[in-house]
Amino acid sequence: MSNSDYIISLDIGTSKVKVIIGEIHGGSINIVGVGQSDSHGIKKGSIVDIDETVQSIREAVERAEGMVDISIENVIVGISGNHIQLQASRGVVAVSSENKEIGDEDIARVMKAAQVIAVPPEREMIDVVPMQYIVDGLDEINDARGMVGVRLEMEGMIVTGSKTVIHNLIRCVERAGLQIVGMYLLPLATGEIALTRDEKNLGVVLVDMGAGSTTLSVFEMGVLTSFSVLPIGGEYIINDIAIGLRTTKESARQILLKYGCALMEEANKDVRFRVKRIGSDVERDYNQVELSTIIESRVAELFNFVEDELIRLGYDTHIPNGFVLTGGVANIPGVLELAREEWLAPVRIAIPDYIGVRDPSYTPGVGLIKYASKFLRELPRQQEPKPVPAKTNRKPVSHQEHKEQGGMIEKVKNWFSEFI
Repeated sequence: MSNSDYIISLDIGTSKVKVIIGEIHGGSINIVGVGQSDSHGIKKGSIVDIDETVQSIREAVERAEGMVDISIENVIVGISGNHIQLQASRGVVAVSSENKEIGDEDIARVMKAAQVIAVPPEREMIDVVPMQYIVDGLDEINDARGMVGVRLEMEGMIVTGSKTVIHNLIRCVERAGLQIVGMYLLPLATGEIALTRDEKNLGVVLVDMGAGSTTLSVFEMGVLTSFSVLPIGGEYIINDIAIGLRTTKESARQILLKYGCALMEEANKDVRFRVKRIGSDVERDYNQVELSTIIESRVAELFNFVEDELIRLGYDTHIPNGFVLTGGVANIPGVLELAREEWLAPVRIAIPDYIGVRDPSYTPGVGLIKYASKFLRELPRQQEPKPVPAKTNRKPVSHQEHKEQGGMIEKVKNWFSEFI
């Protein structure tokens, strides 16, 4: 590995598409470039229009390239949604070296052995997540490399997803002129940057509140034990503002960003704004308290949905370390205090501690970079990226080119077989 490597994450959300360039230097991460664009073709976290999604990706990539004057070719992406399933798996191998020291080859073989499971034809294997290694009966080992033993076991989770959803995601990225070099479960990646080791060990719920969906992930004993995606988010609040104030969704979005407050107690009736009514030139005057009545009821309802979903998954809200909020909705003033009132539990907001991305909405993208950096040896590297041409013309990948490339699915399979 060289002194400097680059990992570029692509976070395709309902509201924004974000491209983040991370420089890995001496084991530390520096965020050197960020590009984002308005997301089109995405509803509730799912791709509904490939052409519009491709255009949004291109715009975000070009803006990121312009910040640091490089040409982006390889990206890592996160995947989430209720189509994702976690399946327990176990692999067992004999240590192959003469001195019985466990090395990368043994880890790769035990991970490959854990993948020997039946996967339905409509599903695709995305990732293999180790939960613990066992060396000659000694368990709870996080990394077995360098240890001495005869028998190596790995207990973990196989992450599978809908083949249709995965193929559509790959198609969009490749038509934007990019190559996927890593695909990871987004709740795992987000937890990498949002949660502390103690929180993961003692038990915590990570709530990622995006524009189109809210993902709740439960971590216990240091691992992700369960997650679920609710099809509601910031757009849910914006729709209610648009209806309540009888204005357009775009106006409602701007009003939320500028005057939004999720707790009526903190709203100021002296903060006033005018709203153009839909279908006419008439403007009406409102204050922040009136706006807050709409926002608070919707956010409180979202928190109630999270609580109900936790109970459905078999948990209660009395989790030792409570809740950690992240995502764009966490930016609304008063959300933190309202969450504490609704859940009667410890709550904090996770914000990436890197210059240029100190905002909860960037947590998933930065988390992807940090999570992928653990597998840097296995990722095709983009070292010292090439300067971006004066004008970037990204052409859609043709059917023949796609066929020659072998398709992303085969590459992911080959990647697993060679490196995991």
